[in-house]
Amino acid sequence: MATKTFKGGAHPPERKHRTEALPIEYVGTVKQVVVPVNQHFGAPIQPLVKVGDQVKRGQKIADADGRMTVPVHAPIAGIVKKIEPRLQSNNLEGSAIVIEADGSGGVDFMPPLDGFSCGKDEALARIREAGIIGMGGAGFPAHVKLAPPPNKPITVVIANAAECEPYLTIDERVMAETPGDLVEGMAITMRILGVGRGVIGLEDNKAHLMDALEAAVKDYGRGAAIELQLLKTKYPQGGEKMLITAITGKEVPSGGLPMDVGCVVQNVGTFKAIAEAFREGKPLIDRGFTVSGGACKSPKNLVVPVGTLVSDLIPDTIQIDEDALRRVIYGGPMMGPSLPNWAVPVQKNTSGVLFLNASESKVYAEGPCLRCGRCMNACSCRLSPALLNVAIKADDFDQAEAIGLLDCIECGTCSFVCPSHIQLVQRFRVGKQLLRAKKQKEAARAGK
Repeated sequence: MATKTFKGGAHPPERKHRTEALPIEYVGTVKQVVVPVNQHFGAPIQPLVKVGDQVKRGQKIADADGRMTVPVHAPIAGIVKKIEPRLQSNNLEGSAIVIEADGSGGVDFMPPLDGFSCGKDEALARIREAGIIGMGGAGFPAHVKLAPPPNKPITVVIANAAECEPYLTIDERVMAETPGDLVEGMAITMRILGVGRGVIGLEDNKAHLMDALEAAVKDYGRGAAIELQLLKTKYPQGGEKMLITAITGKEVPSGGLPMDVGCVVQNVGTFKAIAEAFREGKPLIDRGFTVSGGACKSPKNLVVPVGTLVSDLIPDTIQIDEDALRRVIYGGPMMGPSLPNWAVPVQKNTSGVLFLNASESKVYAEGPCLRCGRCMNACSCRLSPALLNVAIKADDFDQAEAIGLLDCIECGTCSFVCPSHIQLVQRFRVGKQLLRAKKQKEAARAGK
């Protein structure tokens, strides 16, 4: 099989060896959870419970009307103790529902639903009611992604099994241990979209999983035409635009979405959650993630109830060398935010928690741009990071937009390869915020 890829990218140290062979450990019992109310990309939702209420595991505890909303469910059975702002994995405070376990063991799942015989509207409603979002990081509502407008027909469903971020191995373990969940969720998705082709794209450092995945397609695919495609191990191969280009040869247009080229891309964990929502009626209330890093003495692949504070897993489940610890990252090291402490809840889109030591989290002084062009060669979006940096430093946001600032996916590849250690991606993130604020002010003036 030919190994495909995209133009650009980089090869950061993989550092997956500590967890790639470790089976998933399930932490089913925790004393409390702190469940962020808004964990999705879209319109905000509000709590449906109040302090003092008793809730069951799987019970809906927050929701709102609106297409771009996704409900939240209780990950454990217990008593609502607080509803208050808490620090979340985006480094911002947001409303959270604190539930203390009461030992009742109550469960409130939905009835099972056959995803291969129910109607399309019923299937989409099930995915929304299960609170499923894209679990690769962005948190986009899954039911919205699976209902494109009629003028955007989908021709291929792609499973993002690349897991290109260093350290992270939870998707690899899901595919090794429960490949049928990935395939079943993918086949249901293909049926909802009326698509005749599905592709599981995985990097060639996971080629050893191909036999298990091919067997799962035969056993769980319900006849869906699902194929496997090996991809070159390179960052950010798991970016959906890069994945689409590598697999289909198509390029998502500037400002466009995968549906503009007939594609839908979902993460391995998202497909697993879809399968469980139909087969078991289970909402998205548990999250698998990788725990690793040089300051972590007990690297693992874990599944815990959503809302579990990482601090509550220490030291019984996770052991840390606090003398060596320099940085805590939620997600992968290339795109994940650095948090001030580990008293932060695991969310639906938390793919990893990394405890990095000094050698893994070096901070360099910035030097002047050398005009070497390495950032341009590495940029998977075919932008010119050096020119973007000049425009942003000059506060020329019109020029930055023209160069392609809003097309940047913030993968961090440009910063990684820069010999002058210029914090390019951080500037682009701030630049996007300033550009959007400028547009809002201009729109407000025009409306007066």
